[in-house]
Amino acid sequence: MEDDYYNIESILAENQKIQCTFKIDIPEMGHLDGGKAGDLKALTKAQIPLWMAYIIIFSDYADFTIPPPFSARVRNALNAEPRSVRLSSQAGQGGLWYGFGRLIMNLLNDSSAKELSGVLTKTFRARLPEVIDQAQHFASLQAAAGPSSGDAGAASFREGMDGTERELFQLAQDSAKKTKAWYETSERGRR
Repeated sequence: MEDDYYNIESILAENQKIQCTFKIDIPEMGHLDGGKAGDLKALTKAQIPLWMAYIIIFSDYADFTIPPPFSARVRNALNAEPRSVRLSSQAGQGGLWYGFGRLIMNLLNDSSAKELSGVLTKTFRARLPEVIDQAQHFASLQAAAGPSSGDAGAASFREGMDGTERELFQLAQDSAKKTKAWYETSERGRR
């Protein structure tokens, strides 16, 4: 995911909401707490889009809690078996879990950001071989016998892939198809 203003993945990731607890009273901002008119009182908790939360948090008007997709429960599941976690359901709007995590890292202090970075990196490294393997296997199944979902575990993994993983899956699948086509048209393939 790029940090480009016009990048749709970046826009979707920044539109994720995080829970903020306001430290001070903010006049005429009650609409941030679900449509109420009036002032936003100190200690009020509200779900704020990430793009707006940057301003509120860095201005020291509010604190935030780590969003559920990065909670201890999810981290424990990822430590146990990263491939079994459905990342697409952890972050809505396209399932951009890695992109959302990267944006959350910008709000954290150095030690917490480093810890979250480790979780994101470890998860990506653990899941990448499965993404590539499934893409190549799925490409060969489609070329040989038409569309097939394969076994239930593989289908479940594909459904739970993050947006970044789905993009890599598509690239690896296209690469496998092109490599097979090239091999079949080369002299080695004709022998």
